[in-house]
Amino acid sequence: MTYDVIVVGAGLAGLTAALRLSEQDRRVLVIAKGNGATHLAPPVIDVLGYAGDKRIESPQKALSGFVVSHPGHPYANVSADVIAESLDWLSRRVPELGYQGRLDENWLLPTAVGVPKPSALVPESMVAGDLRRGGRFVFIGLRGLKDFHASYLADNLARAQLPARVSTRFIELEPPHDRNADPGSVGFARRFDEPRFRDWIVQALAGQLEPNEKVGFPAVLGIEKAGEVWRDLERRLEHPAFEVPLLPPSAPGIRLYDALARALRQAGARILIGDRVAAGGSEGGRVAEINALTAARPVAYRANSFVLATGGFASGGLELDSRGSVRETVFGLPVAGMPDAGEPMFSPRYFDTHAVSRAGVAVDARLRPVDEKGKVVFENLHAAGAILSGAVPWREHSGNGISLATGYAVAAAILEHAAPRIRVDARD
Repeated sequence: MTYDVIVVGAGLAGLTAALRLSEQDRRVLVIAKGNGATHLAPPVIDVLGYAGDKRIESPQKALSGFVVSHPGHPYANVSADVIAESLDWLSRRVPELGYQGRLDENWLLPTAVGVPKPSALVPESMVAGDLRRGGRFVFIGLRGLKDFHASYLADNLARAQLPARVSTRFIELEPPHDRNADPGSVGFARRFDEPRFRDWIVQALAGQLEPNEKVGFPAVLGIEKAGEVWRDLERRLEHPAFEVPLLPPSAPGIRLYDALARALRQAGARILIGDRVAAGGSEGGRVAEINALTAARPVAYRANSFVLATGGFASGGLELDSRGSVRETVFGLPVAGMPDAGEPMFSPRYFDTHAVSRAGVAVDARLRPVDEKGKVVFENLHAAGAILSGAVPWREHSGNGISLATGYAVAAAILEHAAPRIRVDARD
């Protein structure tokens, strides 16, 4: 089976690269062992939220200085213009999420633990939670939903350092029990898709909301009908409503995955989820094929170009063994960013920046993996997203921004240096 491009990985980086290429009529296969980090994280695009301990108000203004002080960072290989283009592209490509924002300023959103989160691009269902101008906020707890405690959120947010004054309070609701429903966030999201459940929510909040309050719900306002759910609640409550991101699984992240996957299929791409992927053969310094390790037998797929977007340690793109060795799990690429011999890989405290955090694949200006001497490993292999070395996304608040921008840039690099189009015969 032969393609123009094979993308390994189905997170934001892989889906972005695949969709950009499919838009240009490339024959694309996305193959992955799982759905990627979209199902674990909120769909906000954090380009750059912190530089050290300093909260960033404008990523656009901060990026040039940040790259100078972090020359090995993935942003060193994508310009601010490309990052801005990728934000605009995503907003246009998934209009059902109603993304709002630009590179020149960060929104400031509450998290489930009441910590302000800087994000450049935000879905419409979270916009009313912007804390930059202060105001009155009420948070709605749903008894039975784990990992969201409205009282804890409201108390912490009232103590947070914010640009303007906020007042916070909470209301705890006890929804009717449904023994057939999943008690987790996805189960609650599916209940919100049902008009009867929304009727109960509106009735339970009747008379409890105060003037000028913005109403914060846990991020479970629907899966298949999320836009309809959010607009219905705002209209009937007569108050601005917004979602607060939760711990995994992420209902809004699933919405983003579904929107991108739907757009990919409409563009003619093929998506295979569930098979582990291993390197196949190489010819003349180029990857020739990859193997999908199915239950029955390995299946080989060939292409002109390949994109590695398998993520880092959390998603299995990198593996750390008991002897402290790190390996890239598909192509066996060199791993950069590791601490020097004798230097500890981990710090004593959990929330420290650990030396191993920046491990990943180093790339050239076209995002092709390179070895220790800076030599390109495979001419037709590119890498994007969390597999790249040099970033500490959780501390920088940069994870989705890196994935989106590098996935977008990889597609541009492939298109710019594309080999002749593949002619597909009836046997493929």
